[in-house]
Amino acid sequence: EAAYLPRRAIIWAGARYVGMKRLFLSVAFLLCGLPFLGQAQRLHCADSLLSQAFDLALWTIDHNTHEGVVHAGGGYGGEWTRDCAINCWNAVSLLHPEVAEKSLWSVTNDSTTIGHQYWDKIIWTIGAYNHYQVTGDMIFLTKAYDCCKNTMAELEAQCFDSVSGLFMGPAVFQDGIAAYDEPVYDPAKWDDSYVLHHPNSATIKCLSTNVLYMEAYWLLAKMSEKFGLTDASESYYESARRLENHIRETFYRPEEHKFYYLIDHLGHPHDYQEGMGLAFALLFDLLDDEEAEDVVKNASITEHGIASVSPSFPRNTPDKPGRHNLMVWPHVNALYASGCAHYGLLEPFYFELENMADLAMNHSGGDFCEIYTIEGEPSGGYQCGALWDVKHHQTWCASGFIRLIINHIFGLEFRDWRIEFNPVGMKDGSECRLSGIRYRNMNLTVIVKGHGEEMKSFKINGEKTHDECLWASNYEGDVLVEIELE
Repeated sequence: EAAYLPRRAIIWAGARYVGMKRLFLSVAFLLCGLPFLGQAQRLHCADSLLSQAFDLALWTIDHNTHEGVVHAGGGYGGEWTRDCAINCWNAVSLLHPEVAEKSLWSVTNDSTTIGHQYWDKIIWTIGAYNHYQVTGDMIFLTKAYDCCKNTMAELEAQCFDSVSGLFMGPAVFQDGIAAYDEPVYDPAKWDDSYVLHHPNSATIKCLSTNVLYMEAYWLLAKMSEKFGLTDASESYYESARRLENHIRETFYRPEEHKFYYLIDHLGHPHDYQEGMGLAFALLFDLLDDEEAEDVVKNASITEHGIASVSPSFPRNTPDKPGRHNLMVWPHVNALYASGCAHYGLLEPFYFELENMADLAMNHSGGDFCEIYTIEGEPSGGYQCGALWDVKHHQTWCASGFIRLIINHIFGLEFRDWRIEFNPVGMKDGSECRLSGIRYRNMNLTVIVKGHGEEMKSFKINGEKTHDECLWASNYEGDVLVEIELE
């Protein structure tokens, strides 16, 4: 694998240069990569744009992995807990489990508490629990449980507001002040980009952040159960249920099928749509099926997918869009699309999937950029009166795209010691094949025919079965899963 990764980088660079990627890849692999073909993940489908974007996404993760740790992407020197957790959750724990484990521990404080920006660092809990689900590593989970438990206790003491029953602090990943309208944004500090330097920001309550805490409580409860800690489990379950109720009472507007973005320091709701907040509400089952369908139907979507925060704040203009406001951040689009697929809302899922591929391959010349304008142009957006630089090769955009392919097109869902398959297939129902997926002791290939959520046939190594699961203890070596959808 160590020898293969530089070859993949060289091959991809050459492919971009000559503009004949797939032909170049085929020839290059035959000339210099043949011994490593069995290790490579490949997507074969009728939609060449999706397969090219999948190859690019794999390359992006490899390109951003340094000294065994996956980094955020081009142009960034430091790492963030949220990037690491989202990347491992999306794809890295499956594709490169050793890299994922080292990456997750790299953003902790000596493996005892979660590190970095405080308000959304509890997202590490989701990345860590998913890593256990994929790998089955109980030693890892034992350490991770203590790390998550210790961090949650700290954050409850520092960030929880007992009056509202909500957690205080900025929105998930939104550390730039361009993500906030007045009075959170202080015009007197127009030249300071860091959100917490604006004094009204510390006590706001945001949708995404609170839904994230809710899910962390659920996962802590599940972890407690696995270790036989009944009292702790029930306490975490109760905290999750209580927080869920407060989130719905405060943020959800059932008559309008919408959510508020945040509650400011004065207790006033901000009537903006937060893309990440909607994504988490869907992914973490905050809504029932009917509510989810109505919320998605009423969501504001741009030509190139859901925006980070919309509509535009009064201080921004169409020719100077805010960095975090009415801009497309593909990692948000990926999680929103995943949330839509979770509820079987396939039209918006395919829309976001196709837009991510189109932006990467056609609008930025084979590059998962960090941000795009709603017209589809790579951009850094405006913040503090200046246009920020375009950031290239962003890992969480790439891993998010891989998530949509593996978790939804092919339907792999990881549950302790098994994979449950719930694929939706290609939009046109054509056959697609995913190969080179390493899972425990297997080299897995999955073929899906058809479209939709109803399964007509499920085979493992040619044998039909009515149990649509693949148990890790039952198979090793090359394993072929064939699924036909109604």
